[in-house]
Amino acid sequence: MNDTVDAPVSEYRKSSYSRANGQCVEIAVAAGGGRWVRDSKHRERPPLEVTARGWAAFVRGVKNGEFGNP
Repeated sequence: MNDTVDAPVSEYRKSSYSRANGQCVEIAVAAGGGRWVRDSKHRERPPLEVTARGWAAFVRGVKNGEFGNP
């Protein structure tokens, strides 16, 4: 994560599986193919910057079931 936050390339989105209780994360595409991740309850806080490589590893882990069953 860096100290200066660049603007996302796209708008933030949240999963269609998210409930109305506000306990979800929002994702936006960053320059270079990475992602910005923020807490929907605290949009004023700086987002987490994830590199393209890190995002690809995360998605692969989700698809492979590495994070357990919700």
